[in-house]
Amino acid sequence: MTAYLITGAKVVGVGQKSDRVADLLIDNGEIVAVGNDLAKPEGAEVIDATGQIALPGLVDLHTHLREPGREDAETVLTGTRSAAMGGFTAVFAMANTDPVADTAGVVEQVWRLGREGGYADVYPIGAVTVGRQGTQLAELGAMADSAARVRVFSDDGDCVWDAALMRRALEYVKAFGGTIAQHAQEPRLTQGAQMNEGALSGVLGLTGWPSVAEESIIARDILLNAHVGSKLHICHLSTKGSVEIVRAAKKRGLEVTAEVTPHHLLLTEDLAASYNPVYKVNPPLRTKADVEAVREGLADGTIDIVATDHAPHPVEDKDCEWSAAAFGMTGLETALSVVQHTMVDTKLLTWADLADRMSFRPAAIGQISEHGRPLEVGAPANLVLVDPAAERTVVPAETASLSRNTPFAGMTLPGRVMATFLRGEPTVLDGKLTK
Repeated sequence: MTAYLITGAKVVGVGQKSDRVADLLIDNGEIVAVGNDLAKPEGAEVIDATGQIALPGLVDLHTHLREPGREDAETVLTGTRSAAMGGFTAVFAMANTDPVADTAGVVEQVWRLGREGGYADVYPIGAVTVGRQGTQLAELGAMADSAARVRVFSDDGDCVWDAALMRRALEYVKAFGGTIAQHAQEPRLTQGAQMNEGALSGVLGLTGWPSVAEESIIARDILLNAHVGSKLHICHLSTKGSVEIVRAAKKRGLEVTAEVTPHHLLLTEDLAASYNPVYKVNPPLRTKADVEAVREGLADGTIDIVATDHAPHPVEDKDCEWSAAAFGMTGLETALSVVQHTMVDTKLLTWADLADRMSFRPAAIGQISEHGRPLEVGAPANLVLVDPAAERTVVPAETASLSRNTPFAGMTLPGRVMATFLRGEPTVLDGKLTK
C-alpha cells in the first residue's frame, strides 16, 4: 500500500480546538502523523493541498443505489463512484430495491457489493415492513444480526402510516439500539399530489402537497417514540412547521434526529413553474420561508445532518410530462458544494460544523465506527480534500452516476472535491476518479 504525505491542508474536525494548517501522513490505511514540515518517507507520494481543506470522509445516511432491480438507473458500483466524487466515504443504501431489502440475504448482497467496489463503504438500511407494504414487520432482528449489521430501518419512499405498526417497530429495534427512519408523509393527504400546496400549485393546476401531511406524521411519531423510549430519525424534513416540532421534541430531551437534503436548503417551489420534471421530488420543493427555516434549523442543531436522498432515474422516467415523471433528484456529487454555498459561505456554519453535520453525526446515527472520526493519529484514513475557492458549473453528462436528473444543471457552485481517500487508498485524485 502506497503511503501519502498531504502537505499544507487546513485540517478541520470536531474535537479540535481550532482548524490548523498541517501535513497529514497516511500509511497502511491510517493517519500516522499530523504536524508541520513532516518528513517524506521513502516511497511516499506527496500531495500539495495548499489552500485546500481536509475534512473527515463524508457520510450519507440516505442514498438510493437502486441495485438490485433497477440497474438501469444506478448500481452499487456507479453510485459509490458518484459518492467518491462528492467526497463521501460511506453511504447508507435505502431499502426500496427490487427485491426489497427486507431480509438478511438482500442486505448482505448490497453490503458485499459496496465492499467489492472499493469506492465507498455501503451500509444497507433494512425495510421496516415486508415488501415495504406497511402491513407486517420485516425480519428486523435477522438483518441486525447479519454480516451487514443493520441498525437503521426505513420504508423510505413510503410512510409507515399505521400507528400501531410504527409503535411495534420502535419497540422491536429498542432491544438492540436500532433506529427507525421515517418517511413522513400521510398518504391520505397526498393522493395525486404533485408539488407544494399553495397559491402557485393552484395557478399551475398541479395537485397540492400540504405541509401538514409531513408535520402530522412527525408529531405522531415523536409522541409514539416518547412513549416507547426508542430512537426515531426523520427523513428529508422540508417545512418550517416540521422544524418547530422537532425543536420542541429536542427541548424535551427525546431521542429524535432529523435530516435535510441539499436541494431543500437551496431550491424553492417556484421552479415548478417551468414544468421541468427534474424539479419533481418527494417531499416537494417548498417556499422561501421553509428554506430559511430549514437552514436555521440546521445551523442551530435542530436538524442534525445533511443527507442527499440521492435518487437516480433513467432518462425515460424524467424526460416526460410532469404528472407522469418519477419523484427524485441526484445529489451525491453536488451536496458538499450546495452546503458550502447555502450554509458556510453565508456564515451559518463553519467548516467544522459542516464536518459535524455531514460526517460525525450521520456516522453516529448510523452507528458506524470506521467513519466520522477526527483526522488524528490512529484514525482510519477516510478523508476528503476540497478546494473551497474553486467554482464549477454542473454538467449532468460529466457526473459519475448512471442518471442525469440533477436539479443543479447549469448552476455554478463553489467548492470542488480534489481528493477522496478510503482507508488510505485514493478513490479520487486531482478531481478525477483513480480507477
